[in-house]
Amino acid sequence: MGDENIRPVISVVCPCYNEEDVINIFLREITKVLGEIGETYELVFINDGSRDNTLGALVSAKQTFQNMRIINLSRNFGKEAALTAGLDQAKGDVIIPIDVDLQDPPEMIKEFMLHWRNGSDVVLARRIDRSSDSFAKRVSARLFYKFNNKISKVAIPENVGDYRLMTRKVLDALQQLPESERFMKGLFAWVGFKATVVDYKRDERKAGKTSFNGWKLWNFALEGITSFSTFPLKVWLYLGLIISLLAFFYGTVIILQTIILGVDMPGYASTMTTILFLGGIQLIGIGVLGEYIGRIYMESKRRPTYIIEDEY
Repeated sequence: MGDENIRPVISVVCPCYNEEDVINIFLREITKVLGEIGETYELVFINDGSRDNTLGALVSAKQTFQNMRIINLSRNFGKEAALTAGLDQAKGDVIIPIDVDLQDPPEMIKEFMLHWRNGSDVVLARRIDRSSDSFAKRVSARLFYKFNNKISKVAIPENVGDYRLMTRKVLDALQQLPESERFMKGLFAWVGFKATVVDYKRDERKAGKTSFNGWKLWNFALEGITSFSTFPLKVWLYLGLIISLLAFFYGTVIILQTIILGVDMPGYASTMTTILFLGGIQLIGIGVLGEYIGRIYMESKRRPTYIIEDEY
């Protein structure tokens, strides 16, 4: 299995950021499962600018696990870019992205392979129990999926992460998508192909701690919504029309009262409330517009999604 001239059947893609504590545990479990499957395989690790000794742990482990390839990025580009780098480097007939924290059980790869042999181009791992997540994360995830799938033309499977199997055909289609600001869940869904869903319960991390926090998750959700829907832009057209109609009717009432009754409708508080309300609405609209303009600006630069410093 260690012969570099033999094209592997399975490529397992593993983005890593500050994961030195769990590398060896993960390797023991994943190689055990892959060994039982009996197909040729490679483990493609992407060190996404880790600040700890993740790279050292990977290089040291490679002396024992000969099927490893280590892609070291020049800095931290983020999870989506690191995953893209791993997919671009994968050589296998089937590609399986997985996090090294072992929240996604490697044993499921056996079931993935069965569905692949039965003709599935994509096998999705769907979480049926998110009790290992915080209450806030569970609620925010549920709201994101419901809102995104209401406004987007491409539905993202609910409670499905990056852990999946895809064939070389699917990966080739994915690599045709040119954007550099990549929301991988949406891109996976956009390319389509015949998919099978496998349910599982997500476990706690085996070691280390997650690098995601509330702010990062919020920006991740915002990235997903603006990547696959223009609804946030369209809604301001209708909101503007409604506010304009209300203002027209309100102005008509004031004029009629002034003509008929001979008095106007003074009121500093109501005037200031109206001005502040309309100002707030305008600023929110500008902010939404800015999100889309920002995406256009970043895409127009045509910068690479990632830069590889070394490969081990």
